[in-house]
Amino acid sequence: MSTAIRAYAPASIGNFAAGFDLMGAALAPLDGSLWGDVVSAKAASETTLIATGPYAHLMPPDPTQNLVLRTFGFIQQALVSKGVPCPGMAFTLEKNLPRSSGLGSSASSIVATLVACQILLGEPFTRSELLQMAGRAESLVSGSVHLDNVAPSLHGGLLLLVPGGDGSSKPRALPWPSELVIAVVHPHFELPTEQARQVIPNLLPMPEVLAFAQNLAAFVHALHTQDQEIFVRCLRDVLAEPRRADLVPGFRTAQKAAMQNGALGCTLSGSGPSVFAVTEGIEHGEEVVAALQSAFNAAGLASEARLCGVDPLGARVLA
Repeated sequence: MSTAIRAYAPASIGNFAAGFDLMGAALAPLDGSLWGDVVSAKAASETTLIATGPYAHLMPPDPTQNLVLRTFGFIQQALVSKGVPCPGMAFTLEKNLPRSSGLGSSASSIVATLVACQILLGEPFTRSELLQMAGRAESLVSGSVHLDNVAPSLHGGLLLLVPGGDGSSKPRALPWPSELVIAVVHPHFELPTEQARQVIPNLLPMPEVLAFAQNLAAFVHALHTQDQEIFVRCLRDVLAEPRRADLVPGFRTAQKAAMQNGALGCTLSGSGPSVFAVTEGIEHGEEVVAALQSAFNAAGLASEARLCGVDPLGARVLA
C-alpha cells in the first residue's frame, strides 16, 4: 500500500444546458491551472480529517459531517461487503470550490476522496462501483441520486447519462468542439442544491416533457453532426431555468448581457447561482465575462470568473 495519495477532481457543470440531471461537463481553466478540490489520504490507526484551502472555513465544524468522511463511510461499507479489511485514514481536504455554487463542489470532494482511497487501497473497485458510490454520496447533499456532476468530475469530458441494462445510468462521452470557450462566472451567493431542486415539480405537463426531450435529442445530434445552427438553438435549459431564474439575483439581466455580447448560449451552471456561457474564442469569452460580471455587480453581487474548456481527464492523482 502506498504511503500517501493526493487526488484532484475538477469542477463541473451539471444540467449542462439541455440535459437536466442527464448531462454534465468537467471544467479545465484555459490558463492551465487546476480548479477543483484536492484530497490527500494515507493509512492511519484512526480516521481523521483536516480541512485547508480558501473555503475550509465553510466546512462543517464536526468533521464527521464532512463529505470526505461520509464518502469514506460508503467505501468502508463496500469493502466489508467484499470481505476486504479497511484501515483507518488520515485525510486532508484542500477545499478550493465554494459550496452551494453550481460548480460541482460536493462532487469534487466526493470524487477526489474516492480516487485517493481507490489507489491507496490497491484499486478494489470497478469504475462503475466508484460512480455508484459517488452518486450515493452526492444524494446526501442534493436529496436524491444524480450523476451529472460526479460522472464528469470522475471521468472527464462532456458526458451524457444513458440507461444501463441493469437499470442504472451509464456515462457516455459526447464530442465537444475544441474551439468553443466556456465562460463561467460565480456570483458570491449561495444556493443550496436541495433548495433549487424544490422548485422543480415531480410531475410536468406533457408538452413541457416533449419540449425537453426534443431539445436534448437535437442538442446531442448537433454535437455529433457538428451542426452549429441546431447547437446554438438548443444550447438552453427549457426545464429548470424558468423555475430557478428568480432564485439568483440579477440572473436574467446577466443572461441578456451575455447574449448581447456574443454568447452562443447562457444559462445556470448546475442549480446555480453560477452562470456559464459558451463563446467562440477567448476574445469573445472575455467580453462575455465582463458583461456577466457587470450585470451581477449591478445586482449587488461581487463575482469571480474563469474561461474554461472541457477537461478530458477528470479526476487524477497528483505528484
